[in-house]
Amino acid sequence: MTDIVQRGLYYEEFELGARYLHRPGRTATEADNVLFTTLTMNTQGLHLDAAHSETQQPFGQRLMNSMWTLSTMVGASVAQLTQGTLVAQLGLGDISFPHPLFHGDTLYTESVITAKRLSSSRPGQGVCTIAHTGRNQEGMVVATASRTVLVRCTPKGD
Repeated sequence: MTDIVQRGLYYEEFELGARYLHRPGRTATEADNVLFTTLTMNTQGLHLDAAHSETQQPFGQRLMNSMWTLSTMVGASVAQLTQGTLVAQLGLGDISFPHPLFHGDTLYTESVITAKRLSSSRPGQGVCTIAHTGRNQEGMVVATASRTVLVRCTPKGD
């Protein structure tokens, strides 16, 4: 019997321009929003105060915490791209939230490999840049981010 362990990609397997569709999507719930918002000590009424959001905010309802959206978008990519091959996350940039995500919306994430290079200071490792895009169930972009990661090269003998 052969053992197969799920893993992300080694440096050599990252293909420039490749687009990965991470499925299934993740439906955002009120519980997700309240828990994440309170765990991170974010007291913003846009996320916690339904009455205020319905009457005083332009969207007429609470918004999902944008950091939940970012975290979930990045997390959706882990199994397919970096599970077990990631050495370190080096940075996030170009983060935007062009449209809100609401309770009941489903977040679908896709990732495109935009750059890669071998590490000059860490033999056997490479630096990859990944552009993540999150869309709701209607295909509207709700979040984008660029993530730079340090990943392992294929182990010798594999």
